[in-house]
Amino acid sequence: MALFESVFFIFMNTDNKKVSQNRQNKEKLVAEYSAKVEKSKGMVFANYQGLTHHQLEALKRALKKVDAEFVATKNSLIKIALGDKTKDVEEHFNKPTGVFFIYNDIVEPLKLLAKTIKELSLPVVKFGFLEGKVISDKEVAKLATLAPLPVLRAQLLGQMKAPISGLHRSLNWNLQKLVMTLSAIKDKKA
Repeated sequence: MALFESVFFIFMNTDNKKVSQNRQNKEKLVAEYSAKVEKSKGMVFANYQGLTHHQLEALKRALKKVDAEFVATKNSLIKIALGDKTKDVEEHFNKPTGVFFIYNDIVEPLKLLAKTIKELSLPVVKFGFLEGKVISDKEVAKLATLAPLPVLRAQLLGQMKAPISGLHRSLNWNLQKLVMTLSAIKDKKA
């Protein structure tokens, strides 16, 4: 009986359990994805099924240039990495899912994604996360139509500068009007 108990203890002891290589790899991937989720400003989830390997690699290279990244992974691994964020979007994790991690400017990678969708009719956007909020596929498409961040900043600066420029023009016009009136009086007297 003592032999049985010692063998049973060895099998039940969690300290002696060996973790399979496959599980270690999955845990490593989940840790990487969790880091990417924390680092990203936005994420877009899409069904990439139908894209060829060359198309996916071209998309990945283009995304690297705009500080974004595409990862094709198992739904279960990305759901673990996302944690409790998937409560409202559980139904979208039923087909192959790729994740676009956007690290800096949100608009440029979305424009690139919209261009790819227009050219290839793929990938199919499921939903996205922007600053912790869930956005629909239509909202993702709407964001892709925005101007790039530097252009938006320039437009905002122009709007802020417009009242001052208008005041400057009106004050300058009054001075010009005075000079022209004095010049006209001088010409009339001469």
